[in-house]
Amino acid sequence: MNRPQVVWTVTTKELLDFVRDWRTLAAMLLVPLILFPIIFVAVPMFLQGEAEELGEYSVSVHLVIDQDADMPTELLDLLNSSSVIVESVEANFDRNISLSNHSTFREDASLSIRNGVLDAVLLLRTGSGNATENWEYVIFSDSTDELSREARTRLLNQIDIWEDEIIDTTLSQNQLERDDVYDPVTWDGTVGDADIATTGEQAAFTFALFVPFIISLWTATSAVQPSIDLTAGERERGTLEALLTTPIARSDLMWGKWLAVAIIASASVLLQLVGLFVAIRFLAAGILTPPTVSIVGWILFVVTILLFAIFVVAVEMAMAMRARSVKEAGSTLGPMVILFIGPALFAQFVNMENIEAWWFIAPIFNICLGMRASLLGDVSYIHAILWMGSSLLYALVATGWASRQFNREDLVESIS
Repeated sequence: MNRPQVVWTVTTKELLDFVRDWRTLAAMLLVPLILFPIIFVAVPMFLQGEAEELGEYSVSVHLVIDQDADMPTELLDLLNSSSVIVESVEANFDRNISLSNHSTFREDASLSIRNGVLDAVLLLRTGSGNATENWEYVIFSDSTDELSREARTRLLNQIDIWEDEIIDTTLSQNQLERDDVYDPVTWDGTVGDADIATTGEQAAFTFALFVPFIISLWTATSAVQPSIDLTAGERERGTLEALLTTPIARSDLMWGKWLAVAIIASASVLLQLVGLFVAIRFLAAGILTPPTVSIVGWILFVVTILLFAIFVVAVEMAMAMRARSVKEAGSTLGPMVILFIGPALFAQFVNMENIEAWWFIAPIFNICLGMRASLLGDVSYIHAILWMGSSLLYALVATGWASRQFNREDLVESIS
């Protein structure tokens, strides 16, 4: 057989060994396809259900009001309509102390809330100003208790509505409308109509901000386990020496293993992307707009992912080959993933306008920026050549380094 056939034979053998376990195959195929639909569909539905369930509870609130003030019936009506059970009492507040610093009221509120007697305490006293009504308030609540947080949220919502009513009344008495005071300079029409970008282009822009980082994370993590299993794993099991006794060049054996891991990592990443697109398509039915990306953009996007997978796999295989055991390889490659994730995270904030060409040569940055440019449809041929050419060069250097590890006797011999 010629060398390509030998490499492909090794690749086929490694792929069959890797996917022979149905659990591994299920993890590769099913998990990526259901992960994002669960995250984007099931989790929001679950959270919405939990919020609705919490909203059905009535909360108990103690209203402590200034003894010189009239009872705010409008606020009480609003609170009653939101299932807030209010018990009011008058008090004499010290005007020289802010409400939140009234230690006596705070200690009483803390004791009642912690004992479960009340969910929140609202202090309310008259303030100074030129509105029809002026009030000062503070809400004592427990941020670590769900019902107390819910009570605080309901109080704030109803106080906002009450405040708006006071503002409208004050403006009306002065023969003014809300727009006359709050919006004297108005936008004529809708803001969205003035954006020349289509909704699909806007979705693609949002998509391009986070997808490169996610793909970098997926690629770096997807290649870890197969890289360890096909190098340090076989060395620890003693099967690597048996493979080296076959009439196969070590370089061909390395290329076959590398191609197998690259296929596994690429397939895993692409399947996770499919799961992400399925989730977005589901949400796009009424919430999101699918991103608009040209065919050329998608092609460059996929090619960039594959080039990145080639580079990552070569580096991780070389590092795993240098490890003395599977445990050592895992402890090495685990933190090493940060080396890929860090630049990918930083690249999200790089300004693409008039960007310098060297960004498309820098390792990892070039891949992330290339993916962003592909999704945004802002591809310069020079930049495309730079990021794809440099990525291919880094991949070749990394695979060459990995090949040298296979030629070291101290790294291919089993521990025994």
